[in-house]
Amino acid sequence: MTYCVGLLLKAGIVLLSDTRTNAGVDNIATFRKMFLFEEPGERVIAVMTSGNLSVTQTTLARLREAIDSPDAAESSSIMHAHSMLRVAEIIGNTLAEVRRGIDEKTTGMGQGVAASMMVAGQRRGGDMRLFLIYSEGNFIEATEDTPYLQIGEHKYGKPILDRVVRPDTSLEDAQKAALLSMDSTLRSNLSVGMPLDLCVIEQGACQVGLNRRIEAGDDGFRAMSEAWSNALRESFQKIRI
Repeated sequence: MTYCVGLLLKAGIVLLSDTRTNAGVDNIATFRKMFLFEEPGERVIAVMTSGNLSVTQTTLARLREAIDSPDAAESSSIMHAHSMLRVAEIIGNTLAEVRRGIDEKTTGMGQGVAASMMVAGQRRGGDMRLFLIYSEGNFIEATEDTPYLQIGEHKYGKPILDRVVRPDTSLEDAQKAALLSMDSTLRSNLSVGMPLDLCVIEQGACQVGLNRRIEAGDDGFRAMSEAWSNALRESFQKIRI
């Protein structure tokens, strides 16, 4: 399975994904789920994936093929699209087309495939935006009322985001919230696993500011996890009923 989370803040965007794929308890592997495209100073686009690996890998391959094409055009290449809305439309259309094609091939097997993607970024002169794209190609967008989106196993990491994240949350606190959200998910669901990929994009920079791989056993992540557990236990003991 998967857990990916994106936070859209006044100060920028924070993205975090795990890397575990699971086709049964005896078939677990590691695959990157965060992909970055940028022309520094002009545009930056981040894509995170969840669901059927064949669907997501094929979709990304087609997106890259469109970018690399000598005839790349605004209508087909995310690196030539005139807005982040158009980027979301291109990715949504590509995802839906790939899913339909694979569905047709597996119809006789009685199996359906599904995948979703999270898309974030900014084009020079435009707003930072964050979208969640469904298998059918339609999408929703993060807003000030709900400044974060999740894909995959979202239920375990949602409570801390609901309590902590606001549009004016700092990038440092947002990274902390995303990591603790992931920590809660890791503790409660074995289908989500290390290593993690963390990305930060500052408002107006139009380029990746931080791109970090957090390996299993990372000292900083372990210390944060232990501190959070201790803080919860201490707070729990202080509450009176």
